Amino acid sequence: MTFWLRKHYLCPAWPDCPDRIPAAHRQSAMTELRQIFPDGPEGLLRYDIAPEVTAFSPLRDAVLPMRVVQAHQVHGDRVAVVTSAGTTREELEGYDALVTDVPGVAIGARTADCIPVLMYDPVRRVVAAVHSGWKGTVLKIAAKTLAVMASKYGTRAADILAVIGPGIGPDSFQVGPEVADAFLAAGFPETWYPSKKHSADDSEKTGSVTCSHSSTTQPHTGKDASFTQHSSGPAHNFPLEITGSTDSSPIDNHTIRLITDRGPRIPGSMSGGLHIDLPQAVRLTLIRAGVHDANVLISGIDTYTHPGFFSARREGPSCGRTVNTIMLNP
Repeated sequence: MTFWLRKHYLCPAWPDCPDRIPAAHRQSAMTELRQIFPDGPEGLLRYDIAPEVTAFSPLRDAVLPMRVVQAHQVHGDRVAVVTSAGTTREELEGYDALVTDVPGVAIGARTADCIPVLMYDPVRRVVAAVHSGWKGTVLKIAAKTLAVMASKYGTRAADILAVIGPGIGPDSFQVGPEVADAFLAAGFPETWYPSKKHSADDSEKTGSVTCSHSSTTQPHTGKDASFTQHSSGPAHNFPLEITGSTDSSPIDNHTIRLITDRGPRIPGSMSGGLHIDLPQAVRLTLIRAGVHDANVLISGIDTYTHPGFFSARREGPSCGRTVNTIMLNP
């Protein structure tokens, strides 16, 4: 089964999709879906990043169409440079992000609720696959991966095209106070204003950052910046112009709640308690590192509620893993 993605709708099969879309948007939705996801191998959620790149998230019963280099992930922030398609998981013990500039070498991030981040630098021709669970997000592993790409290949964050793939959504990511405290201590704000312009100093004081699609956007340059950012380059015309998660808990069009208190926790459910919007926290990390907001796609798929993807929270930690894959085409 091939899945089709649109900004506000995920359809398990194209013939059934129009019935789930309001009539006023049905025709444009059909056109947009066909443009974004052309027919491909069965069971792959494909990301049309660029013609020279293959990127996808497989559904739970899909067979990977190529060998994918994968790490033995530990919820840390170490980044490995991969140079061979024969690299084994044993050789990548303790890494949670992989980068490569070798065509034909597919790299993957293994997830089952954690957030996968796939990145492509079209200038230096480098790709990255990042496993960003809540611990990795607090450690800002996405920014640290960009730092490795910058030091190893000369990557500029402003050139990056990024996909934040299927992961646990804010309605499902109920956490304890120690997790919320860890995010606050790491500099994540409770409320984020993507469209509000701030200087770098204001971002540090208020917990907000600039998220303009303009080339004049200034990245966050506070004490958590892990490398020198460059923001003078133009934003790319990313083929997948879906920049908002369908589960982002917005207050209005200009406000995103990263951390919310939803009242008394209801035992045996995800209702109530503290919730974190993990995909949007990763998005904020990328933007603070200098990636243009227009070049970040959030899939908006909650793996806890969507049966097509593995979920450790729903199925237990021994469940399978989604191997989110990216490769420079040979």
